[in-house]
Amino acid sequence: MPWPPTPSARSQDDAPLIEHWDFDLGGPLFDGKPVSCIDAGDIETIMHDNARNRARIEAKTREVLSLPSVPILIGGDCSVTIPFLAGFADRGPVWVLQIDAHIDWRDELHGERLGYSSPMRRASEMPHVAGMVQVGLRSVGSARPADVEAARVYGSRFVTAREIHAEGAEAALRHIPEGVPVVVTLDCDSFDPAIMPGVAARMPGGLAYTQAIDLIARLGRRARIAGFDLVEFYPPADRDGLSALTAARLLVNVIGATARQE
Repeated sequence: MPWPPTPSARSQDDAPLIEHWDFDLGGPLFDGKPVSCIDAGDIETIMHDNARNRARIEAKTREVLSLPSVPILIGGDCSVTIPFLAGFADRGPVWVLQIDAHIDWRDELHGERLGYSSPMRRASEMPHVAGMVQVGLRSVGSARPADVEAARVYGSRFVTAREIHAEGAEAALRHIPEGVPVVVTLDCDSFDPAIMPGVAARMPGGLAYTQAIDLIARLGRRARIAGFDLVEFYPPADRDGLSALTAARLLVNVIGATARQE
């Protein structure tokens, strides 16, 4: 049985409409500017060849950044964020905005230090990462009290999903200095499962679509989106392609936000 549609497949539905008015963006996708988005293709990976896979992701990120451009990576589990961020080593300092239900701060899990529970811990060790804001946190995950304390000692700013529901995007944006380059990593489980069922760890109380796109749009106006990855989309758990559609629309908003940056 084939898997449900992916975000890439869903995005093709709107491909002929790039000059049409998008009410999420307040205008056409590229805001009257020349079309400036290129599909760089898939990064070839090999199951269990983790070191080489990471090297390929980092190399491709560096290649895209050399154009110059804003790389958008579609994962993959959370571990792909580690080589993606490593690709910005010559572009720092950068801030990291993680949109996720979990803080992903384990030093290791089952002996693996570069896995899906550790990307923000590894990011905190990268010299070119100047600061971090973690948004959408809720429920329980792999983080233990010691991991939370380590993140706080580093200086990470936690913004729970409940705070976003109460205060909106400002709850997160107030922690990000104006004008700085920001790499955004978005785990699909940051969304409420009512609109994003296609994840491995469904938890109630997640972000709404409009909250996420408002955060992205306002980030682009306050700072500068330097890169974006979307991870942890799990097609077998999707329902009627809803998750793929939500992810595709989110990516459209990311492209629109970067097109509107000064």
